[in-house]
Amino acid sequence: MSFVERHGLWSAEQRAAARELARDARQRGIEVVRFSFPDQHGVLRGKTITAAELPRALEEGVTITTTLFAKDTSHKTVFPVFTPGGGFGMPEMHAGADALIVADPLSFRMLPWSPGTGWLLCEPWFPDGAAVPFGTRALARRALERLAAHGFEYLAGLEIEFHVYRLLDARTRPEDAGQPGPPPEVALLTQGYQYLTEQRYDLLDPVAELLRRDLAALGLPLRSIECEYGPSQIEFTLGALPGIGSADAMVLFRAAAKQICRRHGYHATFMCRPRLPNAMSSGWHLHQSLKRASDGANAFVPAEAGAALSEVGRRFLAGLLAHAHGAAALSTPTINGYRRYRPHSLAPERAIWGRENRGAMLRVIGGPGDPGTRIENRAGEPAANPYLYFAAQIWSGLDGLERRLDPGPPDDTPYDSTGAPLPRTLGEAVAALRADAVLGAGLGRAFVDYYCRLKDAELARFNLEVSEWEQREYFDLF
Repeated sequence: MSFVERHGLWSAEQRAAARELARDARQRGIEVVRFSFPDQHGVLRGKTITAAELPRALEEGVTITTTLFAKDTSHKTVFPVFTPGGGFGMPEMHAGADALIVADPLSFRMLPWSPGTGWLLCEPWFPDGAAVPFGTRALARRALERLAAHGFEYLAGLEIEFHVYRLLDARTRPEDAGQPGPPPEVALLTQGYQYLTEQRYDLLDPVAELLRRDLAALGLPLRSIECEYGPSQIEFTLGALPGIGSADAMVLFRAAAKQICRRHGYHATFMCRPRLPNAMSSGWHLHQSLKRASDGANAFVPAEAGAALSEVGRRFLAGLLAHAHGAAALSTPTINGYRRYRPHSLAPERAIWGRENRGAMLRVIGGPGDPGTRIENRAGEPAANPYLYFAAQIWSGLDGLERRLDPGPPDDTPYDSTGAPLPRTLGEAVAALRADAVLGAGLGRAFVDYYCRLKDAELARFNLEVSEWEQREYFDLF
């Protein structure tokens, strides 16, 4: 029996998809397949497998070193992997032992920008069949399973702001190699501040069309492409997908956008606020609702005239507010992301909600009779690991449902509010996450301790660095 069979890792649908993929690889023109898993930062890592090895790799998994889970955002190893338990207190992680990444055959795509190249999304497992506890996709699935036990399915749509620049110098001289190396030198594609003007959009259109064509070929549910407020800033919106679908879409979207742009002489960055003159901050607005398993209807739609949300929606909203501080380290996981929280900037400052209010952290959209009724969380940054962002939202909302919390009235003056301020730094956010018992129980205390240790290492390096630290750290990675 294969590794997948021994440990029952695939459903019947996945097994059928794997058989079809292995059988038809030649007819599909597959030469190589990238087996990729989202790491703790939401960055894709993995190996490229030849078509001849594809059947074996599907059934047996692909080996990786467990040291990948010890890396911070500079790719430096934070944990002492050659001590007993590999620095994690786990024999399976000792001395950089191997793990396996196993593909989800239903995730297969051909990459339009890389001829003959397929792609599969994977999850990590130990050789004995136990799940690696730091696999963030599995953490999101666990939250979704708990939500399903309450009779609901999660539905999420994405608004993603980012920057695209013309690449002038990739900084690939030997003296530029470092951990991290210096960021690339770039030039603007547009000046800024002409928000949604067709003239500015037309200047972005050549790169927007490159992205649109290939992202559509990947099957991503593109809705709109917009010229954002800042210089060289663009926004894509993606339609709502159920379950883990939108998190998978976000990981693929980011990786695809960076790769497509780089191949055509551009640099795409999901760093929140690049250290460039006149740069504006980018956010990631997460639109979310719950679908009732019993009838497939939106559980947030209120029946009462004038109400913003149903009782289920209000309780879920209250849970998001109650855990906004602990969840911040997961929705805004970089030091740079906290540069965005400032008054009168359309970015949130406080853990408050409002109805159709873009200054509030949680914006409620819709109402009676509107099947699109939802909660928009405006706190996130586009560099966030989507699986952790989703998981934090679900565990927070579930706490509101289980404890029957009430969010109170909406706040119509978000920048004059007396609501609790959001964390002002990553350090404050990490401390709030450590103190949040609900998120600790949902994500697992071991994972929270692990994640916070990675962020502590990031903060320690920042405290020893000079002002260009953020640019070197995030500009190329995200």
